[in-house]
Amino acid sequence: MKKFEVANHEPSILPEGEWELVFSDEFNQHSLDKTKWDFRTSMMGRHCEHWVKEEGIAFDGDNIIFKLIEKDGVYCTSQIQTGYNFMDGTAQTFNVSSNENKKAQNDAVQYFSWPIGEIKEPKFMHKYGYYECRCKMAEYGGWWSAFWLQSPIIGSTLNPEFSGIEVDIMENGFESRDIIQHNNHWNGYGSQLKSIGAEYALAQTADGYHRFGLEWTPNYYRYYVNGKMTWEVKSPYPISQTEQFVLLSAEAIGYRSSDWNAWDEVKKAAENNDVFVVDYVRVFDRK
Repeated sequence: MKKFEVANHEPSILPEGEWELVFSDEFNQHSLDKTKWDFRTSMMGRHCEHWVKEEGIAFDGDNIIFKLIEKDGVYCTSQIQTGYNFMDGTAQTFNVSSNENKKAQNDAVQYFSWPIGEIKEPKFMHKYGYYECRCKMAEYGGWWSAFWLQSPIIGSTLNPEFSGIEVDIMENGFESRDIIQHNNHWNGYGSQLKSIGAEYALAQTADGYHRFGLEWTPNYYRYYVNGKMTWEVKSPYPISQTEQFVLLSAEAIGYRSSDWNAWDEVKKAAENNDVFVVDYVRVFDRK
């Protein structure tokens, strides 16, 4: 591994070779850069009440800070993304009134409009290269955080190389703050879903920050934690060959089923001002 220096910021730690920075946010501003990111507030055509916009984040001039807030008796936080999944847009409907040719219909018949939700232009899409995030984990349980890649059309076919793969570079909070997960999911999110994953135990660092990275090539995914390769995925498992977008997300219960019994933990985390802190996100191409 080698350092990639970024002026006036923490360096990146990259695999050997020559790299070119093609996307970055150092989060040294005081609001979300809307030329790079948007908020994710819905999933599968439905708005999620646990996902909010600006209320769930803050900035200190050096980091973006994901926090928990209570809103109408529900604990909420934010998710940000550089693109959009076509299934996530909030569903729209319209009414078609009956007429002389439709007497058999009700007076108002509800139809789904097409598309299911508004299709938006992505902010940043990319394939292959190295994806890196430097961040500090939350301390309390009940909510979790992630740095990941998603395809706009995941699950639209049974060819994940074409339709894309959910690539979870880092997920934390499901079991222990000292454990992170790497996960790949493909073929949609129904009965045909396929998944593989790995866990890695975090060692303490002097400042509490960790670097999580992914090297993505046409032939493999290699996952890194603090400059160490921790997992590799290659044939016979699929590798996405399509452009995907980047997400930073935190979640408090969210869409999880009611048997996810973590309300007391979420409340404790919120009362103690627990936060997930991100220093930067960077994407590199090999020269």
